[in-house]
Amino acid sequence: MRVILLILLGSITFSASAQWYRLDLQLKKHERSLIVLEAADHAVERLPVMTTFKPKIHSFQLDRSDYSYEAAEADIMKTAQHNMRFRIYADASYNFSDLARLYAQQNRFSEAKWYLLQSNIISRQQNDDLHTVANLMTLALIKASIGDYELAQQDLLEAHDIAIIRGYKDELKEIERDIKYIKQNRDTFPKPELRYADAALTTAKTE
Repeated sequence: MRVILLILLGSITFSASAQWYRLDLQLKKHERSLIVLEAADHAVERLPVMTTFKPKIHSFQLDRSDYSYEAAEADIMKTAQHNMRFRIYADASYNFSDLARLYAQQNRFSEAKWYLLQSNIISRQQNDDLHTVANLMTLALIKASIGDYELAQQDLLEAHDIAIIRGYKDELKEIERDIKYIKQNRDTFPKPELRYADAALTTAKTE
């Protein structure tokens, strides 16, 4: 009998202790890890906004000096001589056209005409019709400026014919405009000072 009571008491004690153990686990508070937020740095936003100064630039054009003309002439002439020496005639033809335009800007029309004629000789040999047309148009305006209106018209008519054959539509419009302009203003063209002619007269007097 005593043994049976001991067994019963032991089972009750064990069961109670087990239940107490489980209740203790349920009531125990779990520690939660703290979430650390990174502090936002707004120091840059507090800085003053820098504004850049944009000055207004007014464009203007300076008159070309005699020195700049001489420097450009020497450079183009050197290139032209090089191309002629090594028989690069196509490039030399364009060099002569550049020289002609440079001389025309200085009213050195005699030199301008001579170099345009030399350029045209090469461009015709090279079958560079577009360059030939451009030279004829420039040559016509130079001749009109010095009063050779009939010769200017002839150059424009030749350029007109080439432009039609080759289908140069843009050049054709410019040629027709130049023809009309010369016809309307042939009596009002300014008589420019011929620097080359004056230099020739001075040289003749000194001789």
